[in-house]
Amino acid sequence: MVTKKQETYSQAMARLEKIVGQIDNNELEIDALSEKIKEANEIIAFCSDKLTKADREIEKLLSEKRESEE
Repeated sequence: MVTKKQETYSQAMARLEKIVGQIDNNELEIDALSEKIKEANEIIAFCSDKLTKADREIEKLLSEKRESEE
C-alpha cells in the first residue's frame, strides 16, 4: 500500500505504529511481513519528507521574523 497523498503525518504514524505492533507481536506470516516492511519503509520516507518540509518552513519563518525585527 502506497502512502496516500492526502494522508496526514498523524495518520501515517498511526499506520506505522500498527505495523510495528504487528511485527512485535509476531502477528504476520513471512509473506505478509515482507510487504509490511516495504509499506513501513514508504511510510517512514513520507514522514521524513513531511518533517523536513516543516523544518524548512519553520526556518524560513524564523529567518523572516529576524529580518523584520532588524
